[in-house]
Amino acid sequence: MTISKSTRHLLGISGGKDSAALAIYMRDKIPEMEYFFADTGAELPETLQFVDLMEDYLGKEIVRLNAGRDFDYYLKLNGNFLPTAKFRWCTTNLKLKPFENFVGDDPVISYAAIRADEGYRNGYISTKPNISVRYPFKEDGLSIEDVKNILDESGLGMPKYYEWRSRSGCYFCFYQRKNEWVGLSERHPELFEKARQLELYHKNLGRTHTWTESESLDEILARKDEIKAEADLAKNKPQKPKNLMASLANEEDDDDDGCLICFK
Repeated sequence: MTISKSTRHLLGISGGKDSAALAIYMRDKIPEMEYFFADTGAELPETLQFVDLMEDYLGKEIVRLNAGRDFDYYLKLNGNFLPTAKFRWCTTNLKLKPFENFVGDDPVISYAAIRADEGYRNGYISTKPNISVRYPFKEDGLSIEDVKNILDESGLGMPKYYEWRSRSGCYFCFYQRKNEWVGLSERHPELFEKARQLELYHKNLGRTHTWTESESLDEILARKDEIKAEADLAKNKPQKPKNLMASLANEEDDDDDGCLICFK
């Protein structure tokens, strides 16, 4: 395929391991690559620190999107209703729209960090005709072990939040596991409290709107020891994979396909 000189090459840094490894992998292959990070204003401190480290390593600016319009802005715009898996206004307003505004009408190739061992995933596909997507890890047969090796050999290593969390994304992410909510309460109690107060806002209005489908954060916190014990048991228990491709993927990558633009 012949690529016009005016074509822009874009790679989004999410703060996750896969997008970081892809940026390192592609740095010398496409020197004109543009890097961006959709800062939601609700990022973990570890994520922001890792993005800064990535910028130093790449030797090129990582453009921050969403200036002036963060999560709190859109929370008020949406009547203080929390985003959910069924109504992901956070992904739409803080990830997808800023990306497409950043692209504009320019012809663009967007590089997505979906690995060869994630053949069951497609990721975000834009409806804009000027945006096409490439998957270098799939094209070159790179798997989770390759991603880890790339990060280790770069000297950056894995983002620090993987010590207690299985994914990147906002501190309140409704896809995080209950033991990760417990981890947030222990690592960043101020962020946990902020998420808790957002829940209480709805409770005080007589609503049952919570971050997780079946429990409030107060209920999760009340049984944190039980949740941690269950998580340890599940971690050590062998599980039958859903399909062949899932068996190749690491257990920490059970993210919803629609949010890969956040997590990868």
